[in-house]
Amino acid sequence: MGLWTLFEGLMLLANALAILNEDRFLGPRGWSFSEVSAGGRSKSLKGRLIGLIYAIQYLRVPLIILNLIIVVVKLVSG
Repeated sequence: MGLWTLFEGLMLLANALAILNEDRFLGPRGWSFSEVSAGGRSKSLKGRLIGLIYAIQYLRVPLIILNLIIVVVKLVSG
């Protein structure tokens, strides 16, 4: 496994986290940002994961650009 394959795998994980909807998926399971920030559990593992999900959702435009770069490189390299 090379560094490029690891990067592609991380991009797939970031894409999966970026499309999660708070109202339909995260909220009913108790993973909304308001529950963590109101409870003061932002230092817990759950709070950090929710923060990571929201950070990835905030950076959607750079994620789209990185996806385009990966697609172009895959098309060129085969």
